[in-house]
Amino acid sequence: MTIRTLPRVAVLGAVRPKRAIIVALIASLLVLLGLLAIIYGHGRPADLPSWASRLPALNALLNGTSAAFLVRAYRLRHRDSAAHARNMLRALAASGAFLVSYVVYHSLHGDTKFPGQGAVRPVYFFLLISHVTLSAVTLPLVLLSFFFGLSGRFRQHGKVSRYTFPVWLYVSVTGVLVFAILQAYS
Repeated sequence: MTIRTLPRVAVLGAVRPKRAIIVALIASLLVLLGLLAIIYGHGRPADLPSWASRLPALNALLNGTSAAFLVRAYRLRHRDSAAHARNMLRALAASGAFLVSYVVYHSLHGDTKFPGQGAVRPVYFFLLISHVTLSAVTLPLVLLSFFFGLSGRFRQHGKVSRYTFPVWLYVSVTGVLVFAILQAYS
């Protein structure tokens, strides 16, 4: 199946790219503000439900899954565009599930303090700060990449995805690393 024969979402073809950019930016800003309110808008509860303590591991698993689908989709992009699209949708589903799980965990738990000391501390904070900063950039890029791909605007899709892929992959991988470091020092 070639790019030309991929199914397109007809309704997206009628949306002007400028409108899609504005919607992606507004939606991303609202998500970011919502996350900040959820994470920093309250103190920690007295008792965290036992099931909620497993959510960080689930979040790391979902980030790793998203990264694996991203790499697979990237490798298939010129050989099998239908398989590329399926893997990108799987990466999006894994990242979406991550976001839901992340919101649930942080709405119950609040922010997480890093107890590590020494040389690992600046490494951890570099990873964490770059992860958080780039995750804010990732959402509008992902939305626009999907908009252009699903609307059949493949040239624009390629231009945006050139930046979306490495940033999204970095955010997914560093999410796993942040979890691993927190686990090692908790």
